[in-house]
Amino acid sequence: MTTTLFAGGHLFGGADPAATALVVDDDRIAWLGTDHAAHAHRDDIDYVVQLDGAMVTAAFVDAHVHTTSTGLALTGLDLSTTTSVDDLLQRLAAHCRASRGGVILGHGWDESSWPDRRPPTRQEIDRATYGSVVYLSRVDVHSCVASSALLAIAPDAKNQAGFDESGWLKQAAHHTVRAAAFESITPDQTSAAQRSALHEAASLGVGMLHELGGPDISGADDFQNLLALAADEPGPEVVGYWGVGGGPDEAMTLGARGAAGDLFVDGAIGSRTALLREPYNDEATRGALYLTAAEIRDHIIACSLQQVQAGFHVIGDGAMDLIAAGFSEAVDQAGIDLVRQARHRLEHVEMVDENHIALFARLGVVASVQPMFDALWGGDSGMYVSRLGSDRAATLNPFAAMSAAGIPLALGSDAPVTPLGPWAAVRAAVHHQTPEHHISAREAFNAHTRGGWHAAGLDVGGDLTPGAPANLAIWQVAEPGFPTLDPDSPLPTCLRTVVRGSTVFLRD
Repeated sequence: MTTTLFAGGHLFGGADPAATALVVDDDRIAWLGTDHAAHAHRDDIDYVVQLDGAMVTAAFVDAHVHTTSTGLALTGLDLSTTTSVDDLLQRLAAHCRASRGGVILGHGWDESSWPDRRPPTRQEIDRATYGSVVYLSRVDVHSCVASSALLAIAPDAKNQAGFDESGWLKQAAHHTVRAAAFESITPDQTSAAQRSALHEAASLGVGMLHELGGPDISGADDFQNLLALAADEPGPEVVGYWGVGGGPDEAMTLGARGAAGDLFVDGAIGSRTALLREPYNDEATRGALYLTAAEIRDHIIACSLQQVQAGFHVIGDGAMDLIAAGFSEAVDQAGIDLVRQARHRLEHVEMVDENHIALFARLGVVASVQPMFDALWGGDSGMYVSRLGSDRAATLNPFAAMSAAGIPLALGSDAPVTPLGPWAAVRAAVHHQTPEHHISAREAFNAHTRGGWHAAGLDVGGDLTPGAPANLAIWQVAEPGFPTLDPDSPLPTCLRTVVRGSTVFLRD
């Protein structure tokens, strides 16, 4: 057994509010207290880490990540700061010249804030890249623009829902071309992308992430290879979820914790594929539907019978109605105790009303939410207002109401949709752009630490208490104590991340 003393710091969220030191025995927190007490009462210390006034917290848990896509966004063509169609095309052309004709994967464009209010067409992409295979995912990853060369190697897309001759693809057509684009990536490139994402997460104080996999996202090989890589190499722990319905068997075969995550009921607001009760404000559509209430019900029952987590991607109020109906019917057939004990989860939960909230609270359903969605697209003039109008936009992401009702919250990024960055997410939850929906800093921090462990069905972890797993983050802060999280204040800088007692990130 190796025993390490971390001394001379400020501990936040621990069992002892006056503690300045903690002891880790192998992979567990063994003791907290003052520096003096540590040296006086512990004579079995093998190593001492001097904190020099740094803050120590439990490591964050990012409860919603797409790891390979995040790594590819980190290492590939970042389009998140593009300001127009012409700007995107110029960056794309420069990247094409640098890549010398290889497959081009780009991510992050958001036409809703451009003066053009449209993405580039496939013909424009073809000209900019000299006919290359190009896949450019929208920021929400629920639509893309595909080049003619990519469509040529994914011919089925032209006969599927969501296809458009412009090259802006949604729904099944998008899933088909994404699969074709990702099949062009070598196993070495995939592993490199996964390592890049895991390193980025560790450098931000993330000690665990939930991988939201599925056949329409990254494929079974990608999913299993990520779980194997995370188990074999130092880095954040990875808890895998597999988004396939019909029960838990396939998810369990792949090594997933649950048949949950991005099992799509609907799409996303930005791509106008989230399912709404009433049409979008800027287009005559109500969005897309991928699952019926009966399919939702049957999946919940099958998973509950085996006490495996079920879960769904759900954003629009129309989709939320279907989720509520599915859960209610599952309770009628299987009983509330069986359903509640499985600790099912929902991803995003953006357009949720008081009736939905009351039902999900009664059933112990976890809400895996992303505060940066509001930070990027909320407010009086953001994308939500453009798509939904001000009245509906003001109801989105009601964290305070969910928390007050007793719904367990788990915070995440949905990377690469929004960047990895837990402190930014905590700050966004505290400074929600619709003030009545904000939660306190402590609530938000707990939802991004203990909440992630709870969401994964793990009841011990995410805090600084003896016996808890030694998943720690050490932070440089402007002044002692918990950071203010003011919008203009600098966020803490991660100095060291520890996972199960082993350092997985150390800043130079």
